[in-house]
Amino acid sequence: MKRLNSLTFKQLRALDGIVKTGNISSAAEALGLTPPAVHSQLKALESNFGCALVNRSARGGFESTAEGEALLEAFETSSAALTKAIHRIEALTKGLDGSVILGVVSTAKYFAPSIVAQLKHVYPHIEVILQVGNRDRIISDLEAGKLDLAIMGRPPRRPEVTAFSMGDHPHVFIAPPDHPLAQGEPVEASDILSEHFIMREIGSGTRILAMRFLDQLGEGHPFTFTEMESNESIKQAVIAGLGIALISIHTVIEELKSRRLAIIKARQLPIVRHWFVLHRSDQKPNPAMNRVCDYIRENGPRLLAEEDIHALLSS
Repeated sequence: MKRLNSLTFKQLRALDGIVKTGNISSAAEALGLTPPAVHSQLKALESNFGCALVNRSARGGFESTAEGEALLEAFETSSAALTKAIHRIEALTKGLDGSVILGVVSTAKYFAPSIVAQLKHVYPHIEVILQVGNRDRIISDLEAGKLDLAIMGRPPRRPEVTAFSMGDHPHVFIAPPDHPLAQGEPVEASDILSEHFIMREIGSGTRILAMRFLDQLGEGHPFTFTEMESNESIKQAVIAGLGIALISIHTVIEELKSRRLAIIKARQLPIVRHWFVLHRSDQKPNPAMNRVCDYIRENGPRLLAEEDIHALLSS
């Protein structure tokens, strides 16, 4: 208890800043402090625990020791809990019933704002805070306790979650409308594998699905691809004729309607997965979370515009 009573958030922020920036001067600038002040906070923290919390890395900067990493993990978890508490307190002081932090994978950002807008209309006394990131980021935030609810495709193995299906999540290959493979007739696997592909970055759920599908389709046959970090850049690359891409149909509804893009049809396509709304299994949902989660579950097909999507797939 003595160590805990001597621990301060200023010290933990100093340690976090040093590890993230790699040096004391940069950490001091980021924290709005002087380098001696940051150094003093670090020394007080190391004195409290009786061990080194950072070491010099091979690149010359500072990196955390195993003890420092354990402390930083606890700091991230406690910071997330306090941030959520602050959001809820602010909502309550505004006369609201509470707040819900909703994290969505980047592919879901095409329909998530509409969900939040509808939630604000149905539950005006609940503040819904939307956060967007790739799959790895959302899973990391769930694990750290930064999110109340999340919307993503395949639920993670860790942390353990309670997940509810919202509806279908089709993935399609897209190409320019004048592309030889996008003329309405089903194509063969060999035709697809001969193309150059545009892929999302590592850590994206769409990237994982595309790599698995192409490996299965070609049974290890090599293929070439270019990596891009957003669905928007992928769409523009495909429109420009740089390659074809496997992508969530939710990201290209408008481009398909306006015929700036077209769907490549094949026997194995579309790949239909599911969207899920979920929360950590060890988290007891509060009333605001329950209302938001239930609304998304019960209205999933409408929120996902499934009628429009079925029309596009059958055209």
